[in-house]
Amino acid sequence: MDVTSSILQLNTLDGKMEAYEARPKDKGSYPGIVVLMEAFGLNDHIKKVTERIAQEGYVAIAPDLYHRESERVVPYSDLQKAIGIMNRLQDPKVMDDVGAAIAHLKSQSIVKAGSIGVAGFCMGGRFTYLSAAHHNKDVQAAVVFYGGGIPMGKPSPLSRTEEIASPMYLFFGGKDPLIPMDHVDQIKAKLQDEKKSFTMEVYPEATHGFFCDERPSYHEASAKDAWEKTKAFFAKHLK
Repeated sequence: MDVTSSILQLNTLDGKMEAYEARPKDKGSYPGIVVLMEAFGLNDHIKKVTERIAQEGYVAIAPDLYHRESERVVPYSDLQKAIGIMNRLQDPKVMDDVGAAIAHLKSQSIVKAGSIGVAGFCMGGRFTYLSAAHHNKDVQAAVVFYGGGIPMGKPSPLSRTEEIASPMYLFFGGKDPLIPMDHVDQIKAKLQDEKKSFTMEVYPEATHGFFCDERPSYHEASAKDAWEKTKAFFAKHLK
């Protein structure tokens, strides 16, 4: 499906926030998906992912969660700098940012009413989990790619699991040094205890960032499998 992309300026409580949007060129009614970036910022990889989602028949928008920062994109080779910026983010402010992206989607006549999903990677995976709880009246489906720190924070996203109303798909790497399997087990147990609708996939050979083909951690087999399952999951719950 042919898509068109643009840079938007969304209003937030802290001023304008840049966002990258991709949407089908054909007129019609499409579900909306918010794409939440890795710790490295709203870079070319995240923009390509946003376009790939749009090509499947969605209006996809990736907000720049670093819009309050002077440096907003960090190279993959500088993990420590990315972690430093990421650690300055505040969950309530990020939830405001996600809310601005959701509000934009809801205001578009091309976006099918009551059909919004969220997908996030790395840092964005954690914020996807949190968004499913915080924006539970709007989020109809959520996909978490190697979301680190879900059991961490005060309150943690994990502690808000009870609020989640949408089905969720979670992908993790069995060799991920940044996400202990203990965290993965905690997430699974909590979702089960709260009787949430979810599917969890742990790829034994994959590590952190396995979906990103611009990183040494890219694991093609896991990435392709996760993409097919993501497409099927969003189609089932949003289309």
